[in-house]
Amino acid sequence: MEPAQTSSREVKGLKLILRSLRYRNFRLFFFGQSISLIGTWMQMVAMSWLVYNLTHSVFLLGVVGFASQIPAFLFAPLAGVLIDRWNRRRLVIATQTLSMIQAFILAALALSGHVAAWHIILLSIFIGLVNGFDIPGRQAFLVDMIDGKDDLGNAIALNSTMFNGARLVGPSIAGILISFVGEGVCFLLNGLTFLAVIVALLAMKIAPKEKSGQRPYVMQELREGFSYAFGFAPIRSVLLLLALVSFMGMPYMVLMPIFAKTILHGGSRTLGFLVAASGAGAFLGSLYLASQRSVLGLGKMIAIASGIFGIGLVAFSLSRVLILSLFPLLLTGFGIMVQMASSNTLLQTIVEEDKRGRIMSFFTMAFVGMEPCGSLLAGSLASAIGAPNTLMIGGACCILGSLAFASRLSALSEMINPIYIKLGIIPDVAAGIQMAAEETG
Repeated sequence: MEPAQTSSREVKGLKLILRSLRYRNFRLFFFGQSISLIGTWMQMVAMSWLVYNLTHSVFLLGVVGFASQIPAFLFAPLAGVLIDRWNRRRLVIATQTLSMIQAFILAALALSGHVAAWHIILLSIFIGLVNGFDIPGRQAFLVDMIDGKDDLGNAIALNSTMFNGARLVGPSIAGILISFVGEGVCFLLNGLTFLAVIVALLAMKIAPKEKSGQRPYVMQELREGFSYAFGFAPIRSVLLLLALVSFMGMPYMVLMPIFAKTILHGGSRTLGFLVAASGAGAFLGSLYLASQRSVLGLGKMIAIASGIFGIGLVAFSLSRVLILSLFPLLLTGFGIMVQMASSNTLLQTIVEEDKRGRIMSFFTMAFVGMEPCGSLLAGSLASAIGAPNTLMIGGACCILGSLAFASRLSALSEMINPIYIKLGIIPDVAAGIQMAAEETG
C-alpha cells in the first residue's frame, strides 16, 4: 500500500521537492530510468562526435539529428491513439527493450571498426520510430504511477530532474571515454544501462484499468484528438510555442560539436563541458519546478522561460571563450527545461483522461518531432552563414515567440480557470461555489 497522502502545503524543503518518491512505482521508475538516461546521454554525445569525425560535415550532423527524430513527428499521432488503447507499462517495456538492442548493434559496429555514416543514419531512423511510441507512452504512464493527482506536477518535474541529472553526468563521462577508449564503449555501456529501467518496470504493481467498450476506428479517434487539441486555445497555444522553440532553438545541440571544435578550438572534453553546462542549467530548472506547490502560474512561467532560453542562445552565439560560453548555456538549459516541463504539466493537468495519450503524442510532435526539421535547417544555415549566426537567429525567434504567448496569457487563463475550479486546484473558489450551491439547495 502507498503511504498516507500528505498535502504539499504540509511539507517543506527537500521533502517537498521529493514528495512523489513516496510512491513505490514512481520510485522504481525514477531510479531505474536515472541509470538508463546516463547511458542515453553518453550515446548522444558519442554519436555526434563519431559522425563529425567520420565525415567532417556540418550538414550530416543535421541529417543524423533529422533521422533520429523525424519519425516521432510522423508516427506520434498514431502512437497517441494506440497509447490510449494499450497497456502503457507493456508498451514502455517493449520500447525500452528495442532501444537496448539498437545500442548494442551500434556498439558492435563501432567496436569492430566497421561503422559508417549510413549505419548511424539507419539506426537513428530506427530509434526515432521507437521513440515515437516511447516518449508519449512514458509521459502518459506517469499518471499511472502517481496515486495522488496533486503530485503529478511534482512527478513531471522530478522526471525532468532525472533527465537533466543524467544530462549533467553522461556527457562528461562520454567525453572522457571517447578520449581513452573510443565511442564504441559508450554505446555498449548505454545498452547495459537499459537493463535497470526494464527491471524496474517489471517490478511495478500497476492496478489494472477497466477496459472500455467498443472503441471508434483509429482514424476517427485520431481526428477527435486533433479537434480536441487544436480546438481548445490553451492546448493549442502551448503546443505552438513549444513547436517554435523546438524548431528554432533546440538545434543548438546538433551544432555543439562545431562550437567545441571550430569556434572554441577544443576537443571531445570541451564538447562534454558545453553539454554538461546546458544540463546543469536544466537540472536547476527542474529542481525549481519540483519545489512548486501548485500548477497555478504555469502559463506565466512558460512565457518567461521561453524568453530566457532565447536570450541564452543569443549570448552563447556571441562568445568565443569556453568559460564565457558556459553561463549562457546554463540559461539555455534552465529556460528550455522550465518551458518544456511546465508545458507538460499544464497539458497533463487540463487534458481529459481518455485523450491523454493523444495529447502527449502532440506534445512529442511539438517538442521532439519539430527538432529534426530545425536540425536540418540549422545544418544548412550553418554551412551558409556559420553556426554562431544560425543560433542568433534561432534565439531571436524564441524571444519573439515568448512575447506573443505572454500577450495572450490573460485570455488563456480565463479558459483554464473553470477546469482548475472543477479539479479543486483553485480551492477557495471551488469552496465558495460549493457553499453557494448548498445555501440555495
